[in-house]
Amino acid sequence: MSGSVQVTQKLQHQQHQQQQQQQQHHYESSCHLSTKSSVSQQSFSTYKTSSRRLQTTVKTEKGKEVVKLSPLPKRAKRTYLAMDTDKEVIGYVIPVFRASHEVVRGLTEAQEEDVTEEGINYVAMRNLFVREAREAMEVKVEKRTRTTHIRESAERMELGKTEWAEFRKKMNPDSLTHRPEFIVKPRGQTVWEGKTVKLHCTVAGWPKPRIAWYKNNVLIDAKAHPEKYAVESNYNMHSLEIKNCDFIDTAQYHVSALNVKGEVSSVATIVVKNGFCAEHGVTFETTIIDKFEVAFGREGETLSLGCTVIVYPTVKKYQPEVVWYRNSVPLKPSKWVHTHWSGERATVTLVHLNKEDEGMYTLRVNTKSGFDTYSAYVFVRDADVEVEGVPVAPLDVRCHDANKDYVVVTWKQPAVEGSSSILGYYIDRCEVGTHHWAQCNDSPVKYARFPVTGLVEGRSYIFRVRALNKEGVSRPSRVSEAVVAMDPSDRAPGPSAPFTGMIKFTEEDPTVGVVPGEPCDVVVTEATKSYVVLAWKPPVQRGHEGVMYYIEKCISGTDIWQRVNTGMPVKSPRFALFDLAEGKSYSFRVRCCNSAGVGEASVSTGEITVGDKLELPSAPGNPVATRNTDTSVVVIWGASQVKHLVGYYIEYTVVGTDKWMPCNNKPVKQTRFVCHGLTTGTNCVFRVKAVNAAGYSQSSPDSDAVVVQAAISVPGKPTGVSLVEAVKDYMVLFWTAPASTGGADIRGYFVDYRTVKGDVVGKWHEMNHKALTTTSYKAENLKENVFYQFQVRAMNMAGVSKASLASAALECKEWTITVAGAPVGLHVLEVRDTSVVVLWEPPAFNGRTPVNGYYLDVKKASAGEEGWKAAHEKANKMKYMKVTGLKAGTSYVFRVRAQNLAGVGKPSAVLGPILAQTHPGTKEIYVDVDDDGVISMIFECSEMKEGSEFVWSKNYQTITDTSRLTIITEQGKSRAIFNSPSLEDLGIFSCVVTNTDGISSSYTLTEEGLKRLLDISHDHKFPVIPFKSEMAMDLLEKGRVRFWTQVEKCTSACQVEYIFNDVIITEGQKYTMNFDKSTGIIEMFMDSLEITDEGTFTFNLVDGKAKGTTSLVLIGDEFRELQKKSEFERAEWVRKQGPHFVEYLDFTVTPECNVLLKCKVIKVTVNICTVDDEDISKADAGIYEVFLRDDRGKDKSTFNLTDAGKVSNSSSEITVVSTEHGIILSSMVTYYNEELRVGWLQKDAKIAASERVKSGVTGEQLWLKINEPTEKDKGKYTMDIFDGKDGVKRVFDLTGKDRARVVGGLPDVVAIQEGKSLNLTGNVWGEPVPEVSWTKNDRELVSDERYKLKFEHGKFASITIAAVTTTDSGKYALLVKNKYGTEAGEFTVTFYPRHMPVHLAV
Repeated sequence: MSGSVQVTQKLQHQQHQQQQQQQQHHYESSCHLSTKSSVSQQSFSTYKTSSRRLQTTVKTEKGKEVVKLSPLPKRAKRTYLAMDTDKEVIGYVIPVFRASHEVVRGLTEAQEEDVTEEGINYVAMRNLFVREAREAMEVKVEKRTRTTHIRESAERMELGKTEWAEFRKKMNPDSLTHRPEFIVKPRGQTVWEGKTVKLHCTVAGWPKPRIAWYKNNVLIDAKAHPEKYAVESNYNMHSLEIKNCDFIDTAQYHVSALNVKGEVSSVATIVVKNGFCAEHGVTFETTIIDKFEVAFGREGETLSLGCTVIVYPTVKKYQPEVVWYRNSVPLKPSKWVHTHWSGERATVTLVHLNKEDEGMYTLRVNTKSGFDTYSAYVFVRDADVEVEGVPVAPLDVRCHDANKDYVVVTWKQPAVEGSSSILGYYIDRCEVGTHHWAQCNDSPVKYARFPVTGLVEGRSYIFRVRALNKEGVSRPSRVSEAVVAMDPSDRAPGPSAPFTGMIKFTEEDPTVGVVPGEPCDVVVTEATKSYVVLAWKPPVQRGHEGVMYYIEKCISGTDIWQRVNTGMPVKSPRFALFDLAEGKSYSFRVRCCNSAGVGEASVSTGEITVGDKLELPSAPGNPVATRNTDTSVVVIWGASQVKHLVGYYIEYTVVGTDKWMPCNNKPVKQTRFVCHGLTTGTNCVFRVKAVNAAGYSQSSPDSDAVVVQAAISVPGKPTGVSLVEAVKDYMVLFWTAPASTGGADIRGYFVDYRTVKGDVVGKWHEMNHKALTTTSYKAENLKENVFYQFQVRAMNMAGVSKASLASAALECKEWTITVAGAPVGLHVLEVRDTSVVVLWEPPAFNGRTPVNGYYLDVKKASAGEEGWKAAHEKANKMKYMKVTGLKAGTSYVFRVRAQNLAGVGKPSAVLGPILAQTHPGTKEIYVDVDDDGVISMIFECSEMKEGSEFVWSKNYQTITDTSRLTIITEQGKSRAIFNSPSLEDLGIFSCVVTNTDGISSSYTLTEEGLKRLLDISHDHKFPVIPFKSEMAMDLLEKGRVRFWTQVEKCTSACQVEYIFNDVIITEGQKYTMNFDKSTGIIEMFMDSLEITDEGTFTFNLVDGKAKGTTSLVLIGDEFRELQKKSEFERAEWVRKQGPHFVEYLDFTVTPECNVLLKCKVIKVTVNICTVDDEDISKADAGIYEVFLRDDRGKDKSTFNLTDAGKVSNSSSEITVVSTEHGIILSSMVTYYNEELRVGWLQKDAKIAASERVKSGVTGEQLWLKINEPTEKDKGKYTMDIFDGKDGVKRVFDLTGKDRARVVGGLPDVVAIQEGKSLNLTGNVWGEPVPEVSWTKNDRELVSDERYKLKFEHGKFASITIAAVTTTDSGKYALLVKNKYGTEAGEFTVTFYPRHMPVHLAV
């Protein structure tokens, strides 16, 4: 809602007129007026210029005369001016709504509490003015002519703006409305825990500003947390009270003041401290361990980086500030970046990696005593391309210079162009909230910068870019941040205060109808072959309705100006012109327009030639590659001479190949880069190319080849300088070798000393001028009872290291202690995820008795002193120990104590922290037995450096005796060969690779392991050919005998010896041999077995060194039985060469109950005779014979009729039949007489007859009926048949069989409305799966378009009737059937007309 008010006040004795000015005023719905003015007498003048009113003169009690108009018309607005006795305006009250005072009063009462307070003040002041006016005035009517009235009205209109300004000055002592201003800013404070702190500020501004408080940019809601915060606002003074302060209240607190003119803010810092702070002598020490290393990821993957942070001392509730940086820019949590701080471990997780995520990641831990940092590089490799040869996706898409309908999109070119150069880029846009991507450019653009026009004001957009070459288009880049198409002046400058709930009103613009002036400063900001971008400043004279712009161009050499955007003026002071002729010159100018018309043209830009202003970068200088680590190389190059450099891409190739691979996928601006992820030992060449928005430069010259291996540097600092023995004039020192040797052997150490007297220390002096080769030193010529400090430096071929930390002040006096000193030389080997081997040297001072054992203590690095735990219970006599049960990824520290008869001595210097983590690529020692049976241990290392060696040890003592082991080393592989393995070789064998990060491994040879290795060695020395099957014998046709075996594998050189009774036999008339080496089958054939063939048959195989033997013994009864079978098979073969019986003489009973004797001769059946049932008698018993004879031979068949024809044998197998009542088990007999007896059994128990279970004989059928079978009826059924002389049993198993059933799903009655569709599903059960059918009125249904019948998964039978009609009514049934039973599920379907209610149908 807006209100328009024009106020005109006539000043007495006004002699001149002022020009009218244009100004737009904003007020809030509640107008707050100062109530401090003291008015004894006031006068009011009201008027309405749009109505004719009579003027009267009013005299007050003191004789003053004022001009008074006639009463207001009914709907006229009233205006009140408050004046003092000098006729100066001192107050003003006006309703800001076009409504009655009652409406305004009702609205103001509905506002928030503070808004309501202002409305009350407003109403109170108005009433006060009215009351005093009524008391002080006596109305006197004075008539005026119409001419006088019109003249005075005109004068009032001319002086309106001046009087309005005067009114605002009187209403606001600060002149006109203005933005908030801090008179008193809040001040930062430091408080103790548990105290209450209060922040104060004083704010001026008109209209009255709204105040909001923030903690670390998060709005404070005092009403939601009254126990913690209290906010007060009294007039212009505001305060924030924080109760019961805690560490978490340490933060930056912002106070924001906002009104219609703008916003200001101020910051104050609150620091909450406790007793343990730096000011009270406690200094926090920060240690970062378990550090993440250089990481490699691939686009689309998720990568986590983390470190363990130890802050000492531990203070309750105190947490350090943990900040992550990428390329020195703090990381903010987003959908791509997740950070976490657990109190011990800081992690950052990069979700869905993209090339924008590549860079140097830094963890910074801030405490009150300082900070600590750690950094490592993260590389992001491109995802695999979908089409071979296409470029990879561009990166780092950003939006700049956003306006109402225009934005500039920039990006960075990818590192890999593909198989051909990039031809250009496509830019896509998508409106936020949708998933539709629209391409912004029809033809690809070469520049990595493009102006996008045609945006809709007020909408948000995201953008992405795709690269194009001859092979195709790349995948799209990661989308940009969302950008809003709006005027930059409308964007809030920084964080704004929350919505105050105030309604804003705007005066009507008195400048409506003014044609805008001309724009200024028209310039060409970008000029390429594809487009030209113009920019200008809006005109000063433009009104407040907003302006739009027309752009005009003029070709050089002509005076004709052409309008470019004829269809629609643009809203933004930016415009991109496309389709200009390359190489031609143009001039440009801009005109403004609004509803009043089109303004004058701006000053021309002058002639602009269309072409690329930005040149391609020049090639970088010669790169120089130097060794860095085992997997990285440092590359340095000369800078490229170019404007607006985006960065450099570094590529490498392995010597001997022509494939160049990128080292970085995100351009770097420095001229030095560390290329990681290289393969150790490879010979690489590097080159560099520069890139800017115009494109890529030419590649630099190739660098010299460099081998990827660690560079040699000075060693690290020695550690743990300690005293191991002291006498009157000398002390024995010991220290630990540096963890890093710098890539070369440590050649020696130098020891420095200085004296200490109280807090005064002397200068450092060298003790030895010749380097020491051990980690101990006897410092002589010292003074007794004097304190000394010592420090040690290590030396290798690269130089001398920094000095170690100085030892504690040590007094030179003779030791008198009885226990042993501290062990020295602690170091670790074989670091794994769950174990580590700790080694040490005995103390230099044994005490009164020799050392007889050691104790090893371990604790987590993050634990306190109470965290120490013994790694074992009994004293360890060895100078090494393997600690197991560690937690992977956790750091541990170790110490050792020596023991003698007097007790346990002091612990050694702490070793560690040691991270329990298996080094990538670590290999273990493995044992190998070669073909000659030689046993050896092998250890391989892929990280060998220059000067690295394999050092073998037994029980962690270097092997010097070569009589037991022979060591052979070839490149990265070392073999320790056992010369003569025996029990003397039992122990722990270890191997360490020097000049590496502790690469080592061990193998424990036990007595059982040695025995197993010796067996394997014997098998390799004397190999045996393995047989898949031992020798076997088969009897073949004609009585032939086959001896055979099969070997698992053999070579082509394998030979076989065939032996019988220790005599080698060869192939001939009696024996036939065959050896198929492809299958390994060995065969020997004999035509027949004779008495002389009894004995042992053997196959001897020889295959190189391997031998194999297999035998078969044929003697005694076994041989004779085999011989008989062989002779019978041969006789049978001979018989079958002439006429012979295929089926011998036998009988069968015909359906007519006649006995038929028959036989089969070579596929011909011969019926010998038939005996009628009525005539058969004992006289027919006897032996029947059939003879066959021809020129080829003869054969005979005999049948004894006395042993055949048993009645019981004429029964068939039991069958089962399902009925609607149950099941029937039955058997058919061909011959039946009265003597036949039948019995039924279930589970070998006789079945008793009942109403449910019955048995009987019907004709020739023997049956058992079971009605309504149950689970108990399952099992084995036996039918026992006896014919008086003999019997037979028939068995049938009903176990696990289920009769077909309908188990549910169907209703009894279905009532359905005419025209509806009916769908019913019945649940079916049975084993085997039943057959399913549907019937209607006892007639079977067939699936068609009307009736759709389905049977799914063997369980669900369904029927669907589409559009039920009267013909579908009837009785339906679902029939299920299997061999164990049949069942029907019946239901009735009825219908009712559409107009009939359901309850009536039912």
